[in-house]
Amino acid sequence: MILKKDYLRYIFVVPVLICCFFTSCVSTQKSVYFNNISDTVIAPVQGNFEPVIHKNDVLQIIVSSMNPEDAVVFNTPSVASTGAAGGGPQATGYLVSEQGFIEYPVLGQVKAAGLTKEQLTVYLREELNNRKLMRDPVVSVRFLNYRVTVLGEVSRPGVVNINNERMSIMEALGAAGDITINGKKENVLLIREIDGQKVVKRLNLNNNDVLSSPYYYVQSNDVVYVEPTKARVANASGNRQTIAIILSSISLFVIVLDKLILNN
Repeated sequence: MILKKDYLRYIFVVPVLICCFFTSCVSTQKSVYFNNISDTVIAPVQGNFEPVIHKNDVLQIIVSSMNPEDAVVFNTPSVASTGAAGGGPQATGYLVSEQGFIEYPVLGQVKAAGLTKEQLTVYLREELNNRKLMRDPVVSVRFLNYRVTVLGEVSRPGVVNINNERMSIMEALGAAGDITINGKKENVLLIREIDGQKVVKRLNLNNNDVLSSPYYYVQSNDVVYVEPTKARVANASGNRQTIAIILSSISLFVIVLDKLILNN
């Protein structure tokens, strides 16, 4: 009688262990970054990745010279930037219109969209100097709304504000709390707008080739989406709830059967 009872208990325990094994098993190779990399030196990414100004960007433009009074009129930006989520102090800057222009003091409308920061800096410096508005002006241009949106299977999805205007996709994911164990590192989606068109690129963060990819560094308004694994989708659809119900039913059946055997 004892042997029968022990046998029934084994019938219950073994399926539980098997189910736990399969529901918690994760491929190690797919859960780590750059699993095919070894000690090496990777050449820098070729090309110019300086961000380009787009419409609706907000720019900070600071002008200085030997005579501070001459620069006052050129340091009065027209709009407040959107700032970080949650409020707080907001810097002011120049909004790039839908037509691609900023309204700059004295100079009037200045074409900004399509230029890099360096190109706009050179243009403003030359205009101020050539029109004799300032002598040897020093011009500094930076973005106030440089940000990337990170969505999907990360710990803290949302908008990541970038202060240094140069961030890799690894840094963007790190700022969002990193990819969760349920995210696909081998199939990260990056969406970028280039010349009014949406460019979609899939990146394999398991492979070290991404380190030399032109998409390794994110740009303003990029969207990074981390796709969930099949296990995560199954969990969301309630498959694990079904397993729990089945296991509970088996447990109840074994308990009842056990009591019947003991009573006999």
